[in-house]
Amino acid sequence: MAKGKGLGKGLGAIFQTENSKVEINENDKILEISLDKIQKNPYQPRTIFDQDKIDELAESIEKNGLLQPIILKKTLSGYYIIAGERRYRASQKLGLEKISAIVKDISDEDMMVFAILENLQREDLSVLEEASSYQQLIENLGLKQEELAKRLGKSRPYVANTLRLLNLPLEVKEMLASGKISAGHAKVLLSIKDKNELLLVANKLVKEKMSVRALEEYLAKEAKPKVKKVIKKDEYIAAEEERLKKRLGTSINIKQAKNNSGKIEIEFKDIDEYQRIVDLLG
Repeated sequence: MAKGKGLGKGLGAIFQTENSKVEINENDKILEISLDKIQKNPYQPRTIFDQDKIDELAESIEKNGLLQPIILKKTLSGYYIIAGERRYRASQKLGLEKISAIVKDISDEDMMVFAILENLQREDLSVLEEASSYQQLIENLGLKQEELAKRLGKSRPYVANTLRLLNLPLEVKEMLASGKISAGHAKVLLSIKDKNELLLVANKLVKEKMSVRALEEYLAKEAKPKVKKVIKKDEYIAAEEERLKKRLGTSINIKQAKNNSGKIEIEFKDIDEYQRIVDLLG
């Protein structure tokens, strides 16, 4: 292993908790730890690991050795992985008995932060896993969205919009997770308040392979108020409305059905006008 390679870039320098800041530096002692004593981090946000990439990493480790140690936390029965689960999985695949590691004495809070940050810095973390990571940090550290955004170096709208993806119906989340729709599609879909309608539009965009722009245009078109078709009244009916209007001194609307039945609507503003109209009719 290339000693000290990459150790100067401490993840803790990126995210500082309320009580402490965790840093990895070249003075940390690198140990050889048995793989069977290591457990995955219970706060690991990543739920799916790309097996092809694990295989590629295993080939690299076999050829070049482990270039960067994983980071562990000591437990009563062994160790938890703070950062480096893919390196751990690749080493398991190779059948190695031990792995180079740095053991840090940190709190559960810092362990959670380390695990989430390591994954957030990778481009292949799914947007739903990213959203779940944000939610986990907010709930476990008692942070507000603005505080989280500041600590992660992201804008508050970005964090807020990412978290909103967790409100999508399960079927739409599955579309997003499988790549049938993009994060851009999902964020546009969130503008639809009715969940049944949201699901219908999601299926439509998948079937028609809509771009995000096409989806926006479709929703904008659907949101436009539909102009009611104005039906021109029969000249006789219009004339009768005008005659009654002059006689009663108020607005009159005569509605006629196709079978020549209908009704007359007489408008009044208050009880006095109502009584005046009744007297005229009487």
